[in-house]
Amino acid sequence: MARRKGQPLDGWLILDKPLGQTSTAMVGRARWLLDARKCGHAGTLDPLATGVLPLAFGEATKTLPFLVDRDKEYRFTIAFGAETDSGDAEGRVIHTSEVRPGVEAVEGVLPQFRGSILQRPPIFSALKVGGQRAYDLARAGEEVELAPRPVVIHALAVETADADSVSLRVVCSKGTYVRSLARDIAAALGSCGHVSQLRRTRVGPFHESAAISLDTVSEIGDGPVREQGRPVPALLDRILPLATALDDIPAVAVAGEAAQRLRSGQAVRHPSPGGSPGLFGVDGTVSASLWLVVTAEDRPVALAEHRGELLVPVRVFNLAS
Repeated sequence: MARRKGQPLDGWLILDKPLGQTSTAMVGRARWLLDARKCGHAGTLDPLATGVLPLAFGEATKTLPFLVDRDKEYRFTIAFGAETDSGDAEGRVIHTSEVRPGVEAVEGVLPQFRGSILQRPPIFSALKVGGQRAYDLARAGEEVELAPRPVVIHALAVETADADSVSLRVVCSKGTYVRSLARDIAAALGSCGHVSQLRRTRVGPFHESAAISLDTVSEIGDGPVREQGRPVPALLDRILPLATALDDIPAVAVAGEAAQRLRSGQAVRHPSPGGSPGLFGVDGTVSASLWLVVTAEDRPVALAEHRGELLVPVRVFNLAS
């Protein structure tokens, strides 16, 4: 029997991922509860991490590349005294140290980790080496060498500390590994360490204050009013508009005929070519040309590049009625 296609649903659900669950499992569960045709997430969280996991449904999945490239915020705890091969509490201990740095010492080394830095990713990562995932090679016992990569640390500060650990808050660019940051901070202090707790508190515009737990989603979605496999209104009410992920991209309204042409992949004249520039290009890099095109009713039509006097569609949204 053919699989049901699910219901048309376009928008965002911000999950608070629990400890021990994979991001892929969260997608599958939410998709089933909402009976959605299409769902994806904006950035994997390891099973040992908790926090903000934005889920995109339907046409919102077309905005995932933009959200994945946005800055992220984490709270994490470094446990001093043991470095592991994975950089977290699940890994094998490879170095130990008796050094337990105090708060003043920790704060003293943090400036060297702020701004643009080079960071060596952990060997237990999804990066590819010779066509194979680094974590597959590491698990097979092979030696893995990963080159340092540029990342940006916008903010880094101590929140709490005790005799054996320190908890910090970091705001960072795409590609930053918190496990590597913890390893390197500990090394700079003449000790060693690993991440014992990790929570993502923000992805782009999505903050943990807007996140809903999987238990709450399940309680609503599995309630007695769910019938014939369709999601209940209370769960649908949690869905945020598609454009929520594009809050830093300026919007411009077009008339009905121009909207239809854009949906068909055709360029149209920009209604106000002297307007404010966009912030992100198609690949998430800084651009002076990207616009969110909407109808007079503020309904998203497309993401379009401003070329001369034209708006050229690069992502077209076919929203359900």
